[in-house]
Amino acid sequence: MVLRVAVVGSGPAGSCAAEVLAKAGIETYLFERKLDNAKPCGGAIPLCMVSEFDLPPEIIDRQVRQMKMISPSNIEVDIGQTLKAGEYIGMCRREVLDGFLRDRAAKLGAKLINGTVHKLEMPGLNTTDPYVIHYADHSNGSLEGEAKTLKVDLVIGADGANSRVAKAMDAGDYNYAIAFQERIRLPEDKMAYYHSLAEMYVGDDVSTDFYAWVFPKYDHVAVGTGTMKVHKASIKQLQAGIRKRAAKKLEGGTIIKVEAHPIPEHPRPRRVVGRCTLVGDAAGYVTKSSGEGIYFAAKSGRMCAEVIVERSERGAKIPTEADLKAYIKQWDKAYGLTYTVLDILQRVFYRSDATREAFVEMCSDLDVQKLTFDSYLYKTVVPANPITQMKITAKTIGSLLRGNALAP
Repeated sequence: MVLRVAVVGSGPAGSCAAEVLAKAGIETYLFERKLDNAKPCGGAIPLCMVSEFDLPPEIIDRQVRQMKMISPSNIEVDIGQTLKAGEYIGMCRREVLDGFLRDRAAKLGAKLINGTVHKLEMPGLNTTDPYVIHYADHSNGSLEGEAKTLKVDLVIGADGANSRVAKAMDAGDYNYAIAFQERIRLPEDKMAYYHSLAEMYVGDDVSTDFYAWVFPKYDHVAVGTGTMKVHKASIKQLQAGIRKRAAKKLEGGTIIKVEAHPIPEHPRPRRVVGRCTLVGDAAGYVTKSSGEGIYFAAKSGRMCAEVIVERSERGAKIPTEADLKAYIKQWDKAYGLTYTVLDILQRVFYRSDATREAFVEMCSDLDVQKLTFDSYLYKTVVPANPITQMKITAKTIGSLLRGNALAP
């Protein structure tokens, strides 16, 4: 037999899963509804992703080596002084990154289908009967497409926060935030300011539970915000807040695109059911506090596929639910602490403007900067030595006390 796997969604999670499966000789079908999709996203990726996923230089629009954290009272703190030579945060456009990863998977043997998955027929849990995918094939160029079906042995849901695969497998719901972003093309002198600089703004005026950003891209800046308060009036008001705070730096800019997208706030209750599994946003792998998801999406897709290759003996047999759950165990062991720490940070520092002022003050400390950047760039919760850790704890408490942020 040859194992047949459908990967629904060709963002970083789906494409990285399809690449691993195709390399192993497994029959892989990669579904994507919109091949030119540009997901609204800050587009920041850590340094480790560039080497780990073998990304070429042209994928990176900007190498950010400086960041400004800007408090509710507009106190600016420069971050990046601890970066070593060659260290940076990569800024990319999702349509460029996603297109590269998708094309690479297809070149390695994944069968790319420009199609919309409408329904997934689920077999019994204790059988090896196939899953039947009902989809509209858009290869003829039409919006409605041609109705088709496909039978496969495994399904990987990499189809985002509104995952149809997750609904079909009854994976359970999660809370989600909304990211709203405007791409703004600036005059040359204004764009020069953001050459290798990104900005993060905090305050109730720009986000009641997250942050707002100005991130540089190839020929424009991405200006956006995120919030759990998902009604339109709220997100528009918050976007107006960031536009007002950054108004002088954005003078003369032209909006070239407006984007919005849901972002999961925590993992789904069930990420494996039968021979269906979820990766990326569909699984809920976006971090609190930082809102980062690109690296974790790509990593989850790769990790899931590697387990499938191993447990199927490179496609010689059909893995069971227990086999697929090995991926969940590996994932939680590797990244569970990271998600917990960032969840705590968001609860502590994003709950009021007083705590946000304390957070920005704390970011001025070089020990805090080094710990933060090392953790972000290399994707580990980097342990500081005990003396440094005590210093950071004392500075954190001091900042909170000075800002009266510990008051109930």
